[in-house]
Amino acid sequence: MNWGHGIVLAIVGFVAIIMTMVVISVRMTGIELVTDDYYAQEIDYQNQIDRETFANQLDRQVIEFDGQSKTLLFDLPKGTEANLELFRPSDETLDQQIDFQVETDTRTSVSVAELKRGYWRVQLRWQENGVELYEEKKISI
Repeated sequence: MNWGHGIVLAIVGFVAIIMTMVVISVRMTGIELVTDDYYAQEIDYQNQIDRETFANQLDRQVIEFDGQSKTLLFDLPKGTEANLELFRPSDETLDQQIDFQVETDTRTSVSVAELKRGYWRVQLRWQENGVELYEEKKISI
């Protein structure tokens, strides 16, 4: 075999490997963006930073997780309307969204015992004194 045949075989082999990788990549399923409206959230990112900054300036921890009872505790003022998102990065079909209103002066609790074991992000949005706030906590159940 001469050099010409060797070079042709190397190029054909390289093209075959690249084409195989392309076909495998195209057929893959289960790869999703973190959110469906990724670009809209990217545009609103500075507002998100402001909400987090205001929440960090509070003199209390708003979200607490009790691992023993598998309960989320929220320290919010009475009358607050809040939106809670339970976000599972590995499987979007498990994500949950809960809207609730604080009706007592004590801490509001939400049970997460029915959630699948693993890593979760708890994302809370609420309004306090006319300012939108956001806090996130990472938990493992």
